[in-house]
Amino acid sequence: MRIKSFLLLTAFVLSSVPFSLGQSSPAYDLVIINGRVVDGTGNPWFRASVAIKDGRIVKVGRVDGSNAKQIIDAKGQIVAPGFIDVHAHTENIYDQPMAENFIRMGVTTLVTGNCGGSVTEVGEFLGRINEKPLAINISTLIGHNSVRQKVMGLDNRAPTADEQKKMNELVEQAMKGGAVGLATGLIYVPGTYSETDEVIELAKAASKHGGIYASHIRDEGTGVVDAIKEAINIGEKADMPVQISHFKISAKSLWGQTPMALGLVRDARKRGLNVTVDQYAYPASSTSLDARMPTWAIAGGREEGKKRLADPESRAKIKADMRKGLAERGFVDYAFAFVASHRANPEFNGKNIAQITKSVRNADSLDEQIEQIFTMYEAGGAQMVYQVMSEDDVRTIMQDPFTMIASDSGVREFGSGVPHPRGYGNNARVLGQYVRDLKIISLEDAIRKMTSLPANVFEFRDRGQIREGFVADIVIFDENTVSDKATFENPHQYAVGFSSVIVSGGVVFNGEKMTGTMTGKAIRGPGYVAKPSGSE
Repeated sequence: MRIKSFLLLTAFVLSSVPFSLGQSSPAYDLVIINGRVVDGTGNPWFRASVAIKDGRIVKVGRVDGSNAKQIIDAKGQIVAPGFIDVHAHTENIYDQPMAENFIRMGVTTLVTGNCGGSVTEVGEFLGRINEKPLAINISTLIGHNSVRQKVMGLDNRAPTADEQKKMNELVEQAMKGGAVGLATGLIYVPGTYSETDEVIELAKAASKHGGIYASHIRDEGTGVVDAIKEAINIGEKADMPVQISHFKISAKSLWGQTPMALGLVRDARKRGLNVTVDQYAYPASSTSLDARMPTWAIAGGREEGKKRLADPESRAKIKADMRKGLAERGFVDYAFAFVASHRANPEFNGKNIAQITKSVRNADSLDEQIEQIFTMYEAGGAQMVYQVMSEDDVRTIMQDPFTMIASDSGVREFGSGVPHPRGYGNNARVLGQYVRDLKIISLEDAIRKMTSLPANVFEFRDRGQIREGFVADIVIFDENTVSDKATFENPHQYAVGFSSVIVSGGVVFNGEKMTGTMTGKAIRGPGYVAKPSGSE
């Protein structure tokens, strides 16, 4: 009787264990079946299953998914590497760790710290992911403007030898903390006050640790040729790759000259310099209202700028410089300048400067528009959207093989302000409009520009491809329905057509909602030096 009871108890216990004696544990955590794989290299799609185990791709080909914890049926859909956005502004990523606007358009990795603005304590920033998990992978550049401001404030002058040394040391410290390179924003205060030699010295400090030089160049308008040449010169002198940010021509007087600008990049590549560019898929840019004013006028910060505006002579000179710059770029007024966010008066959001001037001042002359800009500057400034580019130029840039797709966006708070729609729709817009509808580039090449190209340039060695051994950052979408819904008038609309987004093997978006899975990783540059265990 005792023996019979023991056998019954044993049978009950074994039946309660998910994998009893004689059965192996699941071979895979996740298997994606029935999809068409676009592997990120530019090769034509092929049919295969993709098996994932412990956050990595372990098999691509014929896979028996019967012994997997989870199966995703991707029938009729594309399976591609997760998109890598090399131009983001997400220093606040830990405040919005879901990064939903990015994830829902297929982005699984962000490079922040662009345009010269970054955290300066890079190691601490990347290390926060251990306490504050993210749904997305994060990497960062070290920003020249942030380094310069920390050492020199907002002064309009050259650094002393001691200040240059301190800035070099900050860059090296950031590279050892995991930065992937040096970023400049040479139209912004205080970076705009730097001479080329200052930047070369900082670039050398980053190059020493395997970094890239990523630049918002000094002029994207009438001085674009010299600005591109400066970026290339810095890369050559520092012996490092060059990445030109949001490549464009923003002067109406130069629309159509993009082949000439791209030719400068091609010539540098022929000489053996690794130069690439990134681009967002819209004929409009977005930056601050302050950028409309001459940089000398806003040196030292807003309070100093307000003092200059209070002086009649300085005010007249600022106004004259603004008129001159506008004319050189081929614009007659500021109707191209739309307010994305003006905290002092949110009613301005979504309207252009000409419209605002008409409603506030009952006038729309250029002189009154400039006065309205001064008033808004003094009230704290604004984030703007500038309709300053040609759609034909956008298409030309997109077709070059060394162009990456990047949003130049931050993490969006849904419903807040009237931001540029690129933060919600950039990658989806490329796949829907430029690939499917306009056939400007092929699907395979578009995905290459979003995956293996940025991975190679930024040395993310095990990402950017559907390849055995690589990290399982994967996006699944329907090429027939993928689309951007965000518009300039109504930007707070998520992209559609994506059924799954997988980050480091975890499904973070299931086609309907964010799952709450937080499997994002901190990606550190080649100069990273890990601190000894237990050290501060």
